[in-house]
Amino acid sequence: MPVITESQTIPGVHIVELKPFADSRGRFTEIFRKEWFPQRSWNILQSNRSESAAGVLRGLHYHHHQVDYWHVIQGQIRTGLVDLRRDSGCFGVSQVIDMSQEDMLGLFIPIGVAHGFLSLTKATLLYYVDNYYDGGDEYGVAWNDPDLKLDWAIDQPTISPRDAGNPRLRDISPEMLPD
Repeated sequence: MPVITESQTIPGVHIVELKPFADSRGRFTEIFRKEWFPQRSWNILQSNRSESAAGVLRGLHYHHHQVDYWHVIQGQIRTGLVDLRRDSGCFGVSQVIDMSQEDMLGLFIPIGVAHGFLSLTKATLLYYVDNYYDGGDEYGVAWNDPDLKLDWAIDQPTISPRDAGNPRLRDISPEMLPD
C-alpha cells in the first residue's frame, strides 16, 4: 500500500508515495487505485500521455468538472499548483512539487486547483482524468502571474500560444472560478 498524504499547503491535493516491487527481472508498481481517493466518487474515463522537451512549461490549467491524477514515467518535472476554489479558505495559495521517475510519486489534483508543469529534463507524464476532454471546461491562468508566487526557477520557458495568452488571476471574473 502506498503512503498517501494530503498537502499541508493546498487541501484536497494528495501526494502518493508509490511502492515499487523489484527483483532481478525489473520492477512492478501499482500507480493508481480508485479507493485511494474515497473523497471523490469517480471513474477514470480517459488517460493521457504528455511528452515534453526540457524547458517546456504547460499550464496553468484548471477545471470545474475534472479531477487529474499525475505520474511521471520519464525525466523530471516541476509541478505548480494554485488553489482557485473561491470557497476553499486557501484561495490563491500556491505550491511547487518536484516529481521524477525516480521518486515514484502520484499526484491527485482536485477540481479548482490550477496545475501546470515545467519539464526540467525531457519528460513523459501520464495523467488520468475522470471526464472526457472538453475544451469548454478547460480554463487557464498565467504561469508567470506574480500574484501566484510560483517559483518555476526559469525566466523563458517554451510555452504554447494558448498558455501564453492565459490571463492573470486578478483579470479572471469570480464567476469563472470554481466553488
